[in-house]
Amino acid sequence: MSDILEIKSLSKHFGKFVALDDINLTVKEGEFVSVLGPSGCGKTTLLRVIAGFIEETKGDVLIKGKSLKGISPENRPVNIVFQSLALFPMMNVYENVAFGLKRQKLDKKEIQERVFGMLSRVGLEGFEKKKINELSGGQKQRVAIARSLAMKPSILLLDEPLSALDRKLRERMKIELKELQKEIGTTFIYITHDQSEALVMSNRVAVMNKGHLEQVDTPRNLYKHPNTSFVAGFVGENNRFEIKEKSGEFITTQKGWTIKKPDLDFTPKVMFIRPEAFIVEPASELKNLFRFEGVITNILFDGANTKMSVTVDNEKEILVSLPQNAKFQNLKENDKVSLGVGFNNIKCYKE
Repeated sequence: MSDILEIKSLSKHFGKFVALDDINLTVKEGEFVSVLGPSGCGKTTLLRVIAGFIEETKGDVLIKGKSLKGISPENRPVNIVFQSLALFPMMNVYENVAFGLKRQKLDKKEIQERVFGMLSRVGLEGFEKKKINELSGGQKQRVAIARSLAMKPSILLLDEPLSALDRKLRERMKIELKELQKEIGTTFIYITHDQSEALVMSNRVAVMNKGHLEQVDTPRNLYKHPNTSFVAGFVGENNRFEIKEKSGEFITTQKGWTIKKPDLDFTPKVMFIRPEAFIVEPASELKNLFRFEGVITNILFDGANTKMSVTVDNEKEILVSLPQNAKFQNLKENDKVSLGVGFNNIKCYKE
C-alpha cells in the first residue's frame, strides 16, 4: 500500500499554548488509523488542521504527496463525520446523502447512482424516503457516513462519532464500522478518547498526550509493549506502582510492597502490571515467577471479566483478573490468596 497521508513536523500554537507539538505521522492508503488520547490532548485540533478548518503554525500536511497549504476545506480531498452527525432533520435520507453532491452540481443521474449505491453499501437500501427522526441511532450514524463517502473523499475523518450512542449500540457499531471500512477501502482517520474503540477497529493507533504522539503502533503492540509510562497507564487496565527505592535485587514501592527487580539497565521510577498478568495459586513448578501472598478485599463480578482487588503488604487495590475456572469461583472477600507474576510481565519506566 502506498502512503496517502503524510503529517510532517506539524505544530499548532494558540498564543503561548502548544496544542500540537512536532507531530509526524504517515498513513497508508486503505488503513484504519485511530488517534487516541484524553480530552485536551490535541487530537481534535489535529483533525481540524487536516480538514483545513485550522491553519498550522509550522509543518505540513500532504495527501498523495501534495501539500494542502492554502487549500480551503471544501477543496481538500477529505470529508468529516462529526460527533453530532449534523444531519438535516427536515430532509429525508436520500436528500441528506445527496446534499453535498447537489452542491457540486453533479447531474441527476450520477447523484442517484451514488446515493443509492452508498445506501446499499451501508445497509440502508430502501430507507431513501425515511425522515431522520424515524431512524435509530445506528441508522443515523450510517446515513452520516454514507453522506461523507458519497463525495468520494481520499480520506474520511471521524470525530468521536460513536460517543453519543448507548453502550450496546456503540459496541455493535464498532464492529459494523470496521467491516464497512474494510469493504469500502476508504482510508479512515478516527478520533477517540475510548481505548476500546481504537483497539477494536484500527490497523494502527496513534496515542496522543499533551500535543505530541507517545506511540504509533498496532493495537496488540500498544497493549503488550507500551513504550512509555503514559501509554502503559492509558491503554488497557493496569496496576501502577510508584517506586520509592531500589536495593540490590529488590525494588520497593511507595506503599511498601517489595518485589524482585526485573533485569534492567536503568533505575525505574514507576512499574506497571496488568491484572491478567497475575497467576492465581501458581503451580510450584512454574519458573521465573515472583510469588507472594495477599488478602482479597473485593470481588468485582463482571461475567467473563471478573476481577478481584487484593491487598499485599501495605499496597492497596492491586487488581487481579480472576481465572474462569471452577477452582477459583468460590473465592470470597477476606480469603488469603497466593499470587505470582512473571518478570517479563512487569513493565518498568524511568518516569
